[in-house]
This record gives sequence, C-alpha cells and structure tokens, in this order.
Amino acid sequence: MQPNSNMAYDRTIVVFSPDGRLLQVEYARQAVQRGNTVVGLKTNEIIVLGATKSDAPLLENNVHKKISEIDDHVGVVSSGLLADARDIIENARVKAQIHELTYGENISVTSLMRHIAGNIHMVTQYAGVRPYGIGLLVGGVDDSPHLFETDPSGTMIEWKAQSIGKGAEKAKKILEKRYKDSMKKEDAVKLVISALKAGEKILTTDTVELAVITKNDFKQFSDEELRKLL
Repeated sequence: MQPNSNMAYDRTIVVFSPDGRLLQVEYARQAVQRGNTVVGLKTNEIIVLGATKSDAPLLENNVHKKISEIDDHVGVVSSGLLADARDIIENARVKAQIHELTYGENISVTSLMRHIAGNIHMVTQYAGVRPYGIGLLVGGVDDSPHLFETDPSGTMIEWKAQSIGKGAEKAKKILEKRYKDSMKKEDAVKLVISALKAGEKILTTDTVELAVITKNDFKQFSDEELRKLL
C-alpha cells in the first residue's frame, strides 16, 4: 500500500479504510493520548478520581476543570479536548436530572454511562460531523461503586482502576502493583496521587485535581487538602 493510500479514507468519519479502520476515530484517539494524565479507581465503597492539568503564570486556577460533578453520586474526569468534554458533561447532567424528576431516584451509573457512550458513538456514524476528541473516566456509586472508561469510538469498558492521557502507561504500572479492592479511602487517595506523579513527575496544587465520590456525596479536594497530600 502506498504511503498516501489512506488519504481518501480520512476525509469523512463514515468511510472505512480497506484494512477496516475509521481513521478519523483513530486521529481523535491521538488527541486523548496527548492530553494530561488522569486516573480513576474504585474500592469496595468509594470512587477516587484524579487529574493533572496545564498551568501558566497568569492563568486563573479554576478556569479549566478536569474533574466535574454530574450528580451527587457520579463524577467524570477527562483527557483530550476540554470543549468536547464540556458538551458531553452538560448533556449527561440533563439526563441525570430528567431521570430524577421522572422516577424520583438517582440514575444508575451504568444507565448514565450507556447514555454518554451512546452520544459519543452517534457522531461516528454521520457525515458532516467529527468524533469527540476526548477520553472519559466516569465513576459513581449506586448499589456499588462503578468506574467506566469511554473513548472517541463510544466504547464502554468497566475497570477497577484505569488511567488515560500521555502518562497513562507509567501510571498504570503503579496501579497494577499496588491496587487492592479492600483499600481504605486514605490509601486509595495516596495511590491515585502516586499514579499521577508517575505519569507527570511534578505535581502542585495548581496542576492537580482530586475528588472522592460516595453514594450520596461528591467531594472535590481543596488546595489546602491537596497541599498536605503532595
């Protein structure tokens, strides 16, 4: 196959290349792999989400959040194009609110994740759109904790612990060595911090975010709390 033989197949999302690839989806995955390192893990009781982000001398620290609350019991952390993540998150919040108003109960994490993954997958099927350049770790607690990953194809995978972004491979090695289902909250938080450090080396209160999710509470750590951990 000639070097430029794939060029006719990367101009639109709806055309497969001869070797069965959707090239625009693969390009979108590159945007995720170039993003800042993010980590998520679940224990028997809680979810812990952690993220690194870029910093600049004159940047307001709260302008670009990597960890977002969807509902009291569900949060999400993203790597890739933040504008794409914002669109997905706002849609997910509306879905969660509609479910609660309709049925009088929190939406299950699995149902919400299917909705998110379905919306991401939808834009891979129509001409005139592009795939979302974002990878998400969605964590929440209903009857039990759940941690899901989705990528620009709309694939939905459940994990015990996972990392995405440019430092993901190094972070995963730390998670694989030290992860236990029965970890206490303090140990789980320390493990997420260690995994982020492995992926990005230097962390400060301006370049890291951390959140813990229980069945009825989403808690994001303050700068003072992060300072003690770092």
